[in-house]
Amino acid sequence: MRDPYEILGVSKTASEAEIKKAYRTLAKKHHPDTAGGSAADKKKFQEISGAYDIVGDKEKRAKFDRGEIDAAGNPRGFDPGAGFGGGGPFGGGFGGGQGGGARDFHYTWSGGDADEGFRAEDIFADLLGGLGGRGRARGAGGGRPQAAKGDDYLMNITVAFEEAARGATRRVKLPDGTDIDVRIPVALKDGQQIRVRGKGGPGKNGGPPGDLLLNVAVAPHPYYVRDGNDLRMDLPISVPEAVFGGKVPVPTLTGTVELTVLPGANSGQVLRLKGKGIPAHGSAGGGEQAGDLYVKLLVTLPEKSDPEFQKFLEKWKPAYDPRAKMK
Repeated sequence: MRDPYEILGVSKTASEAEIKKAYRTLAKKHHPDTAGGSAADKKKFQEISGAYDIVGDKEKRAKFDRGEIDAAGNPRGFDPGAGFGGGGPFGGGFGGGQGGGARDFHYTWSGGDADEGFRAEDIFADLLGGLGGRGRARGAGGGRPQAAKGDDYLMNITVAFEEAARGATRRVKLPDGTDIDVRIPVALKDGQQIRVRGKGGPGKNGGPPGDLLLNVAVAPHPYYVRDGNDLRMDLPISVPEAVFGGKVPVPTLTGTVELTVLPGANSGQVLRLKGKGIPAHGSAGGGEQAGDLYVKLLVTLPEKSDPEFQKFLEKWKPAYDPRAKMK
């Protein structure tokens, strides 16, 4: 897999702002909505998003620079068959065994939610298991070993803006090397966590397996900025469109729509497309309504010199003062 810095066209010393700018530029160029949706552009867009997933995340970038994870975000030297033995009381998965260093995931030693921490009965069960009865945790009467829930797996993933807004299915590789499909719910927000029950470590002494906890980061979009369930974007329009008005195409999460621009439009004017923001979600009758898309118009001059336009401006004597309100 190619170096993520090379994919984004930035140096390894690039600042966070430079990396974000490079990602936005490339994502806009190869986004399926603007590049025509060819297979090559879709593949390129996925490659760009994957690269930003690594170097756009401060923690992952540091791990990649230290050589602890590869360009796909996988820990280097991780052996899923090595178990937890070797190199310390918790084994290689915590940097004490083979592979060394930090990992792109860690295990939460708890019997339930990730924030419960260590449970006293689990600690005592482990101690008793090591002291008596050939490694089994026994009760006061010397009975059967105590069942305990397996360890939770905690992982970080980055999803595309559209995946978080509209929902999707993402394939995730677990620490044991297996792949599972995880459902990304509609209207997922940056920083939220997805729990997949029963996909963590195996249970102890016949107990249930742990859960998979995914901390989700949402990649920025080249056009949209999320504001609650609403979306906001800047829409460039030409001088004739601003002066005479007309129908202007606007990309939305559900496809391109025609926005009516009235004659005499100006930069900074905001128009609303109702229901074109984050889709409706939640339980029937009690869920949140779909958000709106707010479009700010930006009157844009030609990027290259237009002789006819220049000739017109030379003859035109504006009868208004654009800075009148500043006086």
